[in-house]
Amino acid sequence: MSVFLEVEQIDKVFALPGGGNYIALKGVELTVRRGEFVSLIGHSGCGKSTLLNIVAGLDRPSTGRVALAGRPVLGPGPDRMVVFQNYSLLPWLTVRENIALAVDEVYTDKSKKAREEIVRSHIQMVGLTPAAEKKPAQLSGGMKQRVAIARALSIRPELLLLDEPFGALDALTRGNLQEQLMRICEETGATCMMVTHDVDEALLLSDRIVMLTNGPQSRIGQILEVPFERPRTRLEVVNHPNYYSLRSEMLYFLGQQKRIKQLRSRQKDPIARHGLEKINLEVGYLPLTACAPLVVAKEKGFFNRHGLEEVTLVREPSWRAVVDGVAGGYIDAAQMPAGMPLWFTLGGHEDKPLPVVTALTLSRNGNAVTLGKKFLDLGVFNQADLKAYLQRTARDRHTFGLVHPASMHNLLLRHWLAAGGIHPDRDVDLTTLPPAQMIANLKAGNIDGFCIGEPWNIRAAAEGIGFTVATDLEIWPGHPGKVLGVREDWAQTYPNTHLALIKALIQACLYCAEEANAEEIRGLLCRDEYLGADPAYVQLGEGEPNTCALGKDRLQYAHHLFAGAGVNRPSRTEQLWILTQMARWGDVPFPRNWVEVIERVCRVQAFSTASRELGLEVDYRRGPIRLADGTPFDADDPLGYLKALEIKSDVYIAEVPLPASLAAAR
Repeated sequence: MSVFLEVEQIDKVFALPGGGNYIALKGVELTVRRGEFVSLIGHSGCGKSTLLNIVAGLDRPSTGRVALAGRPVLGPGPDRMVVFQNYSLLPWLTVRENIALAVDEVYTDKSKKAREEIVRSHIQMVGLTPAAEKKPAQLSGGMKQRVAIARALSIRPELLLLDEPFGALDALTRGNLQEQLMRICEETGATCMMVTHDVDEALLLSDRIVMLTNGPQSRIGQILEVPFERPRTRLEVVNHPNYYSLRSEMLYFLGQQKRIKQLRSRQKDPIARHGLEKINLEVGYLPLTACAPLVVAKEKGFFNRHGLEEVTLVREPSWRAVVDGVAGGYIDAAQMPAGMPLWFTLGGHEDKPLPVVTALTLSRNGNAVTLGKKFLDLGVFNQADLKAYLQRTARDRHTFGLVHPASMHNLLLRHWLAAGGIHPDRDVDLTTLPPAQMIANLKAGNIDGFCIGEPWNIRAAAEGIGFTVATDLEIWPGHPGKVLGVREDWAQTYPNTHLALIKALIQACLYCAEEANAEEIRGLLCRDEYLGADPAYVQLGEGEPNTCALGKDRLQYAHHLFAGAGVNRPSRTEQLWILTQMARWGDVPFPRNWVEVIERVCRVQAFSTASRELGLEVDYRRGPIRLADGTPFDADDPLGYLKALEIKSDVYIAEVPLPASLAAAR
């Protein structure tokens, strides 16, 4: 289909009564193909109706251009018709007369009989023949909206614009009208643009869904392709395998926009005090056992002790939300998977390099591979058993959950599979899910297993739906799990604050490592504002095992390591291994300038300074990296290591340009 509607770099600015301007839309660019149904969705105030009115010609953009079939849109016209939420019918005219008003105005060259036939056929099209002589006051809301749709379609517009046409209707009437609109669009081949707040309506009707960010300066945040074939029925759409993932994507976007709005309203100008550039911080985390250092630093006063008097811990639903918060500047710092700073820096987010640095490893270990209970019943106890099972059931789809491409969960799961001769991108499907959704998806049979941190492995076993087949202690003991991550420009702007944050969290990590504090920390973590978990699912020490034991020598759950010899110091060698693995699976290129990249990301000097100021000895001992496949990692020849790996995706090498203005931060 050819491009039919073009919206080019639209800005819309409104003058405020008291002076100043309100920028409603900023840089909106969109194309719509002929015959396509596009929905606009977003929170109230995001400019959906403003954009629709500009396309309709009822308003003019402040800058930019709108064109329909190559013709500039300079005002309203019969080639575009709008159906409003409030029906817009003339109350003194009948159904027939309301529709005839539009037909008579546009088709002046047609005979009276021809115009009457157009009116009659469109009344019949929307099923209102028995009510043709009734006035609007005698009609229900759904019937009025059908009249408005019939009137709009009767002049055969090239573009049908709908502004929440079913928003005021009850669910049953709305459903019936959605079905009729689908049928009418199929019969007429109409091109449609619709404003809606209803995610299910958008998925049912649309070919593409355009999601707008919050105002002011609203823009297109994401465009979702809807792959459902036409003609559609509601039941077929709901049962489509992609339906719930698309729905979740929309709900995530809308939820994230709401969360960003809340964070914006809470944001304050930096408060400088105690020699720190900023004492009011927003720190993101996920409700995992590994967030213990952040919770302890907050609850035991370590942040306050180092002058950070206003630290808010922002509980995020997923690592993707952390990414959005860091990229958007809505949070100052975050608990991150060990590979996320590198992933950011190499352009993992929206293909734009965003230098993110880490100067502290918050935890090590803590991850495990969990399989569904059926695998235990089938005698699958290791990679060899799993490979044999996959070969026997090659026609079936086998899906494993992970939380983010840059997470150690992803890299460890892939490494464990590959060490057993299983190609993670060919022999199984890997899907990204928020940690909190793993258990529900395993129980529902949507995934066969997952690799994640606690408390989810323990919970799967305790609830009898899964078992731990391997912990990270059997894959890479002592690997970095979670790190403290901040944007490089943030670290440059607030260097003293950054050091204070590192020092507070080092002390919190030391507190978490004391066995005598385990029960207290467990109580803090299980509070509703943090994990909101059953204490039985949270293990900080050896404790009593809660997972399926497959033998006396098998580790029963993933053990966290918060402090100890070399535990908290960031390691360039470890970051280099992470880099090779992300390149191994095609998530990022392997950069020719990898030495520069690693040095930019891994801030060993900041950690050393913080440790010395705390009076702690800086321990550099970590030892060589040994993993499940037995292949030694040679940090002096990372490309040689990559080439020696038998199972991998296509590895591509490229120079990764980093912002020159920040080069001095090394």
